[in-house]
Amino acid sequence: MLVKRKSGILLHITSLPGKFGIGGLGREAYEFVDFLSEAGQKIWQILPTGPTGYGDSPYQTFSAFAGNPWLIDPQSLVALGLISRNDKAEMELEPETSRIDYGKIIAIKNNILRNAWQNFTPDNDYKIFREKNSFWLDDFSLFMSIKQHFGGTSWLDWEKDIKLAKSETVKRYRDLLKKDIEYYNFQQYIFFKQWFELKKYAESKSISVMGDLTIFVAMDSSDVWSDNKLFLFDDKQFPLLVAGVPPDYFSETGQLWGNPIYNWDNMVESDFKWWVQRMRLSLEMFELLRVDHFRGFAGYWAIPFGEKTAVKGNWLSAPGMKLFSKLQNEFTKLPIIAEDLGVITDDVIELRDKFNLPGMKVLQFAFDSGMDNPFLPHNYKENFAVYTGTHDNDTCRSWFEKLDPGRKNFVRKYIGCNLENVSWKMIETAWKSPANLAIAPMQDFLNLDSSARMNTPGKTGGNWQWKLTSGQLDSELARRIKRITTKYLR
Repeated sequence: MLVKRKSGILLHITSLPGKFGIGGLGREAYEFVDFLSEAGQKIWQILPTGPTGYGDSPYQTFSAFAGNPWLIDPQSLVALGLISRNDKAEMELEPETSRIDYGKIIAIKNNILRNAWQNFTPDNDYKIFREKNSFWLDDFSLFMSIKQHFGGTSWLDWEKDIKLAKSETVKRYRDLLKKDIEYYNFQQYIFFKQWFELKKYAESKSISVMGDLTIFVAMDSSDVWSDNKLFLFDDKQFPLLVAGVPPDYFSETGQLWGNPIYNWDNMVESDFKWWVQRMRLSLEMFELLRVDHFRGFAGYWAIPFGEKTAVKGNWLSAPGMKLFSKLQNEFTKLPIIAEDLGVITDDVIELRDKFNLPGMKVLQFAFDSGMDNPFLPHNYKENFAVYTGTHDNDTCRSWFEKLDPGRKNFVRKYIGCNLENVSWKMIETAWKSPANLAIAPMQDFLNLDSSARMNTPGKTGGNWQWKLTSGQLDSELARRIKRITTKYLR
């Protein structure tokens, strides 16, 4: 339960400024923590931090446990004596870009990390990391090594015996790819070393980092390949059903995510061991978690594998009550925000309220159905997190600009705005609302247009690429944010 009024900023790590082509865990991340502190904020919300694949989506990663190596800071590798300043200089882009070219930066960072690994001598800290994380790390590093061996193809297209993870074949590949496995272990060691150093710094500034826990995992992931019995597959290791959402506000054909569906019977039989392990690591990394697509723990939209859209799906039940009872018993607290958006039924509300979890309100959804709309601030209570918009929404400026005249007039009357100040009026509306937590994307504080949008659901390219450039965040902006935060007692 959220018991104190707080506010924060949504900005994914990849969107931090800097000359390395993509935001990371280095100096700019520490400077952003300083900016949050100067602005009087208490929460830094980010998106999932896993290793991304095709499409670069942080919601489709190669592991539910691993970190994204492309977030590793090269300057820290210099400080550790693992690369030279000349190596680092090769990564610096002139001029600094406002869009991420993933293909370019991945190739460069991979070379830098391989150089660093060749200069790395395992020590006791590394040994401790390996032992503590072996339950996921061993399979992940093997998975990535085999994937590389087969030219990056999905495990569904690997040779039969390794696709089925037959024990003798797995052993043979562990021997064959030993060096590559060590490299992927090194990547994860460095990522988590840098992550926990940054987290410690944020804590010293009284900033809590809010992570994002995806309900589903990617089809092409080490989780699915290594522990197939936790998912619904046929005897030839092809999925029976995949995840998505039915037609809604974002898409008239729904969203076909393609994630495998859990075999909930086996999850229950194992006493939710996988979920407990996942939650334990998440709560070590983050002080607060937004659980994406929370409604899927009550019921989820299951689509037959092979469908081209999400239209021909069905609602199936999930054992959310049993799962959260287990998690509640396992951990002293569950600092979770339930992303309860979309088609919300009574069982979703019952599950959320049973465990006293705050839900979400999005102001951009508030102006299309009159004064009874549940997203209007006068209609909700304290135990919620209110957002101007999320990573899936347009920026407030462009959202307002594209509204039809009737809805635009409603917004004007309710929050007292025009095009030039709509972003800040939306922020003010969130900050003065009853909700104990208020969050806005960095793009709205900067009053940016659609060119800064993070993600457009259903769009196959051009997502996840926006990033800040140096100089966009300054003390005047911090003071402005702090004034509104102080005014509304956050």
